[in-house]
Amino acid sequence: MNTWHFKQAIRILTAGGIIAYPTEAVYGLGCDPLNEKAVARLLALKQRPWQKGLILIAADYTQLAPFLEPLTPNIKKRVFSSWPGAVTWLLPAKSEISPLLRGQSSKLAVRVTAHPPTIKLCQHWGRALVSTSANISTRQAAKTAFKVRHIFCDRLDYIVPGAVGKRQRPSEIRDALTNSILRF
Repeated sequence: MNTWHFKQAIRILTAGGIIAYPTEAVYGLGCDPLNEKAVARLLALKQRPWQKGLILIAADYTQLAPFLEPLTPNIKKRVFSSWPGAVTWLLPAKSEISPLLRGQSSKLAVRVTAHPPTIKLCQHWGRALVSTSANISTRQAAKTAFKVRHIFCDRLDYIVPGAVGKRQRPSEIRDALTNSILRF
């Protein structure tokens, strides 16, 4: 994928738009997590209740740190041993983090991706990005740009082209405090 596509995606994100992009297993929908209007629009587009919260994806932990409380050494060891990779962790969110991102929880779902196009997208963006599967809630997630277009027609601002990773299922979700698996 050439740099032009990343520049286009960043232009859209900066303007408060919503993009679709390939992740480890499916296409994701993303927006600027600091833009509440964009997050609310994404939730409405997906028909996802805000109470469920969203995932933030990043190229490295430093992009997630501004959203999270400091991690204990034990939690760091547990979480960092699975990153980069397709494990999403629920970690204590800073109190000022929007409920649109964390839902009804005091924790925020975050992941450091291992998917090269998503890493490059987050590097170009320079910070974490909202990442939720490209589908209407409860329906099957899109695995191709064509399917994303079919589901959302012209309601998205940009679709980053590219192939999803080889995973068959979306990321595993674990609670870092209890180490319990919430989705596998």
